[in-house]
Amino acid sequence: MNKMMNVEEIFGQNVFDLPKMQERLPEDIFAEVSTVMQQGGVLSMTAANVVAKAMKDWAVENGATHFTHWFQPLTGITAEKHDAFITHPNEDGKMIMEFSGKELIKGEPDASSFPSGGLRATFEARGYTAWDMTSPAFLKGSANGVVLCIPTAFYSYTGEALDKKTPLLRSMEAISKQALRIMRLFGNDDAMKVIPSVGAEQEYFLVDEGLYKQRADLMFAGRTLFGAPAPKGQEMEDHYFGVIRERVAAFMADLNEELWKLGVTAKTQHNEAAPAQHELAPIYETCNIATDHNQIVMETMKRVATQHSMRCLLHEKPYAGVNGSGKHNNWSITTDTGINMLDPGDTPNENIQFLLVLACIMRAVDKHADLLRQSAADVGNDHRLGADEAPPAIISIFLGEQLEDVVKQLVETGAAESLKEGGTLETGVSTLPDFEKDATDRNRTSPFAFTGNKFEFRMVGSSDSIAGPNTTLNAIVAQAFCEAADRLEAAPNFDLAVHDLIKEYMSEHQRIIFNGNGYSDEWVREAEKRGLPNIRTTVEAASTLTSDKSVELFEQFGIYTKAELESREEIIYETYSKTINIEALTMIDMAGKQIIPAVVKYTKTLADMVNSLHDAGVDITVQKGMLESVSKRLAAMQTACANLKDVDRKARNIKNAKEQAFFYMNEVIPAMEALRAPADELEMIVDKEVWPIPTYGELMFEV
Repeated sequence: MNKMMNVEEIFGQNVFDLPKMQERLPEDIFAEVSTVMQQGGVLSMTAANVVAKAMKDWAVENGATHFTHWFQPLTGITAEKHDAFITHPNEDGKMIMEFSGKELIKGEPDASSFPSGGLRATFEARGYTAWDMTSPAFLKGSANGVVLCIPTAFYSYTGEALDKKTPLLRSMEAISKQALRIMRLFGNDDAMKVIPSVGAEQEYFLVDEGLYKQRADLMFAGRTLFGAPAPKGQEMEDHYFGVIRERVAAFMADLNEELWKLGVTAKTQHNEAAPAQHELAPIYETCNIATDHNQIVMETMKRVATQHSMRCLLHEKPYAGVNGSGKHNNWSITTDTGINMLDPGDTPNENIQFLLVLACIMRAVDKHADLLRQSAADVGNDHRLGADEAPPAIISIFLGEQLEDVVKQLVETGAAESLKEGGTLETGVSTLPDFEKDATDRNRTSPFAFTGNKFEFRMVGSSDSIAGPNTTLNAIVAQAFCEAADRLEAAPNFDLAVHDLIKEYMSEHQRIIFNGNGYSDEWVREAEKRGLPNIRTTVEAASTLTSDKSVELFEQFGIYTKAELESREEIIYETYSKTINIEALTMIDMAGKQIIPAVVKYTKTLADMVNSLHDAGVDITVQKGMLESVSKRLAAMQTACANLKDVDRKARNIKNAKEQAFFYMNEVIPAMEALRAPADELEMIVDKEVWPIPTYGELMFEV
């Protein structure tokens, strides 16, 4: 990375953004594009052709030879099919670089090999991609050259959404429409749109590439399936915010440069709690752009890591016994005129609009706690949630002392006459300034925490797309806004009605507020008393998608059809089973081909030593004890490996997707744990020179 690099000059240089459009498009075409982007509608083919040519010319000038409709299928990652900017040679035999409006607007990738959850038969191949013109195209360089990436949605031939972007865009329109109704009630006629904005903090691990390639579990499963604790983990709390190692700092510098060129507002970087764990946080952006950018962040992290002879691990729990990785989803809603509807102002107890918005969010989260929990569920995240390192699996809202007191006053008396203040923090040092404290502390154990002018949804997994969680958030809040607006628009006395509604919603849903320690057993018991759901695993959460309540919600706003929801539930079961099956087969392979053979050889070495020392008349108590200890665990490992093979075979023979997923959870995972236990014990007693795979100490500290 060039030390003299000017961030302002390189930022967005690989993005075909609005300034580049304005520079390259005729004034009338740019005006048409801007209008459609801001207000919706259909771009004329004439304009589409002009935009396509300008986009192609810019891309070719910057080295691009191909373009792709870049989309987000239900695999959780992105997909792309590259087409060259070429047509038939002209009469002189020269190749012409062309790109039409039709090619820009619509693509036809094969849809048969992507998950569809039964929406499509495998022999039905046709799918369509549709240009999302609100998310700018960008250039991505790799070993095969520079490619123009055009963000798109992905549909089946029969019209169902087969991606994560389409429902997200639908939910954004839903919350905008309903939030505008709230704004109009308070006399705001200037705003034309309400935009959900998101900032996704991305946690990740780095590991040396040479060590990574010696671990089949990291390569196939993304996490370690065997591994005893290192002598030192995170217990000294010396890695969090610690000095960034030179090798990692070089990676971060190149990562920042790549992201800035792609228009990603990478702002904050630091060491996280666990050794070799780090975090990157961006500035907030429009929800769908933030989602696209987070996918770019994850892809770029992996690519840049390999350039530094490392691998980036995005699995939620790559190492047992230390913190896993999440992705804090900071969500807010702001008008196109710049008004943040989650800004409480200096006197939130008197800010009726804010209190109504807060009451609606309380209602939304309480009513759909199960659905919000599901939105953060995936097989990797099951290792984190509720494990004293991440939010619990129980959904609750943290408001802080000030707002909790306001809610309490409103519930008890119908009015909040007083407001708790933060006070002054006195440093006690003459050369350091005293300063005003925030009125509220933060709570890292809360899954859904208010942090000043936004809510931080802390449950999302590090490898997951943020599209699903934000689709759900937008939808449940849109419904709450809709219900409130229906009542208030029909009320003869708005002032009286809005106060009554705020009190009613806060009284009815105050059980969702919890400001205490979400890690404590007491909270689990208290949540049960309150009637809050405690959904511990992904497979248990999946069915919430197709409950009558969820179907009604999503169909009300046209975000998902019932068929689309049923398909996604099916995909969750299928993905869960496939993931655990891969992990089980990887464990069997590593145990049978690496660990057990290595330990067998070691036992022979010990046995030969025992025999030779016995013949020499030497005391063999220690050596014989070691041999017996190793042999006992070796036998246990062999038995457990045979059992895992049998149980996994039974799982694969189950035809019903839901039954299969539950069998993997209830039977295969315990069998995997039974195989891991003696293996990890053996790692602690077998000669290091004999142990066939890199240890936790090497993986986490040799970066």
